[in-house]
Amino acid sequence: MEYCSRGDLRKLLNAPENCCGLKESQVLSVLSDVGSGIQYLHENRIIHRDLKPENIVLQDEAGKILYKIIDLGYAKDLDQGSLCTSFVGTLQYLAPELFENSSYTKTVDFWSLGTVVFECITGFRPFLHNQQPFAWHEKIKRKDPKCIFAWEEMTGEVRFSAYLPTPNSLCSTIVESVEPWLQMMLTWDPQQRGGGMDPDTNSYRCFQVMEQLLSLKIVHILNMTSAKILSYSLHPEESLHSLQVRIESDTGISLGNQELLLEMGSCLDPRKPASQCVIDGVKGWDSYMVYLFDKSKTTYEGPFASRTLSDSVNYIVKDSKIQLPVFQLRKIWAEAVHYVIGLKDDYSRLFQGQRAAMLSLLRYNTNLTNRKNNMISASQQLKAKLNFFQQSIHLDLERYSDQMTYGISSEKMLKAWKDMEEKASLCEKVADIGSLDEQIMALHTEIVELQRSLHVRRQNDVMENLEQRAIELYKQLKSRPPDHVYSDSTEMVRIIVQTVQSQDWVLKELFRHLSKLLGCKQKIIDLLPSIDVALNSIKEADNSVMQMQGKRQREIWHLLKIACTQSSTRSASSSVDGPVPSSVPAWLSQTAQANVLQPLPFVEASRNTLNFAHLLEENLSYLDSFSAVIHEARHDQNSSMLSLDWSWLD
Repeated sequence: MEYCSRGDLRKLLNAPENCCGLKESQVLSVLSDVGSGIQYLHENRIIHRDLKPENIVLQDEAGKILYKIIDLGYAKDLDQGSLCTSFVGTLQYLAPELFENSSYTKTVDFWSLGTVVFECITGFRPFLHNQQPFAWHEKIKRKDPKCIFAWEEMTGEVRFSAYLPTPNSLCSTIVESVEPWLQMMLTWDPQQRGGGMDPDTNSYRCFQVMEQLLSLKIVHILNMTSAKILSYSLHPEESLHSLQVRIESDTGISLGNQELLLEMGSCLDPRKPASQCVIDGVKGWDSYMVYLFDKSKTTYEGPFASRTLSDSVNYIVKDSKIQLPVFQLRKIWAEAVHYVIGLKDDYSRLFQGQRAAMLSLLRYNTNLTNRKNNMISASQQLKAKLNFFQQSIHLDLERYSDQMTYGISSEKMLKAWKDMEEKASLCEKVADIGSLDEQIMALHTEIVELQRSLHVRRQNDVMENLEQRAIELYKQLKSRPPDHVYSDSTEMVRIIVQTVQSQDWVLKELFRHLSKLLGCKQKIIDLLPSIDVALNSIKEADNSVMQMQGKRQREIWHLLKIACTQSSTRSASSSVDGPVPSSVPAWLSQTAQANVLQPLPFVEASRNTLNFAHLLEENLSYLDSFSAVIHEARHDQNSSMLSLDWSWLD
C-alpha cells in the first residue's frame, strides 16, 4: 500500500489559516482528483459510501499535491440494478436517504462529494454545520432543490441560499461555475442528484459539468492602478486583442495604454492568443497572475480596492468589548483571521506586481545599454575614420600646393577637396554623443539606486507577525474549555486595526517606489528614439566620410593615370639631342653642376691620360641629352595638362 506523507484533508482544513476555506488552487485540485476518483469507482460499479475529509489523503509527487481516496472498507459492489440498504459511513457527510434507512444508489457519493467540496471552499459544511445530522435533517428536507447553504439566525430562524457564502477564496468566474455543480450534488432527491443520467454519454451530468469547470482557461489580472483583480474565462482561440477589449471595458484603460506583464517582467506577445496568459496545469488566482499597468501614467494615485470586512467582523470592530458566546466567536474570529491573512496576501500580490515592473525596467535597461554600446561603438569608428580622413586630406592639400609650382593644378578639384574638409568638420559634431551618454549614465545610476532600495524586498514582516498573533489567538479560543462560554474581542480587534495601519504604510511606500520605477522606464522610452536618431546620424556621417574618401582616391588615381599617360607619350616622341635647358628643376641643376664643377680627385691625378678624358666627355654628353629630354617633357606637359577636360571632377 502506498504511503502518503502529507496527512489527510481534515488536517489541512483544520489549519487556522484555512478556517474560511482553502485557496482556489487547492479547491480545484480536490475537485479534480477526488471527483475523478469517485467517477472511476462508479465506472467500476463501486460505491465508496464513506467519503469524508479523513478518507482523502495528500501525496507530494514531483512538487504537486495529489488528493487520493482511501479506506474502501465500506465500499460496496453493485450488481446490475441493485439498491443498497445497509447503513454505514460518517453521519455528517451521509446522504439524506441513509438517515431514512431507504434504498440508495451511487448518488450517495455525490452528496458526500458535494459536502466535502463545499467545506473546502468555505471552511464548514453546507447545512447547519453546528448541529448534529439528526437535528437538521427535518429542517433541511424541505429546502429548494437549488439551495446549497443553510444557516440559523440568532432568532432561531433557518435561512437558505442558492449561493456560496462569503468570505471564500474563489474568484467570481469559478464561483459562477461551481455553484450550479454544487446544486446538482446537494439536491435532496436522490433521483435528481448529480443532474441525472445523460442518455448520449450514459454518465451523470455532474461529471460533464465538472470537466467543463476544470477545463476552463481563466486568466487572472491584477490591475496595478486600482489593486483590483479581474478574472476572465477565455474563449477557444481568443486573441489577445479581444481580451484587451474586455479589459478596456472593465477598467477604462485604453487598449493602446495597456501593458500586460507576466511575473518575470516580460510583455505579452500580441501575435499569440490570449491563452499565453495561462500556464498549463496551473490553476487558481493564488498560483499565477498577470499584471496590468497604464502606460499613460507613472504615478498611480488610486482609488485602490480595499478588502471589505464581513458583517460579523465589522460588528466586533465597532464594539470590541461586547461579550459573545464562544461558539459564535469561533466563526467571527475565523473570518477575522481570514481578513488579516487577506490583507497580507493583497500586499504580497501588489509586491509581485512591483517586482514584475522592476524586472520589466531591467529588460528595458538592458535594451538601452545595448543600444548605447552600439551608438558608442559607431561613434568611435566614425571618429577614427574622420581622424584618418582629415589627416589624409590635409596632407593631400599640402602636397597639392607644392606641386602647383610645376604647373599641374585644378581649381575644381581643389574646391572639392576643401568642401570635403568642411563636411568632415561637420561630421565631428555628429560623432559627439557626450550629452546623450551623460543622460544614459545618470539614468543607469538611478536604476542601480532603485535596485538597492529596501523596497525591492518585501516589507510585510509586521503583517506576518500580526497574522501569527491572530492565528494564535484563534487557536486559544478553539481550545477554551466549555465553562468559558462568553468572551470579548478586544485583542483580535487590536490586531485587525494594526494590520490595516501596517498595510496602509507598506502600500504607500510600495506605490511610491513603483512610481520611481515607472518614471525610469518612461525616461528609457523617451531616450530610445534619441539614441536611434543619433545612431542613424552617425551611420549617415560614416557613409558620407567613406564616400568622400573613395571619391578623393578615385580623383588622385585618375589624375595620376592621365599624368603618366602624357609623360609616356611625350617621352617616346621627344629627341634626346637637345641642349640642356636653362629652366630645369633645382635638384637636376644642382646635380649637373656638381657633376661638371666638382671633378673627382683621381681625375686630377690622371689629367694627361687620354682614355679618361674621352670617358669624361662622353659622360657630359649623356648628361646634356638627359637634361634636354626632361625639359621638353616638362614643357609639353605644362601646355597639355591645362587643356585637358577636368569636368569629371564636378
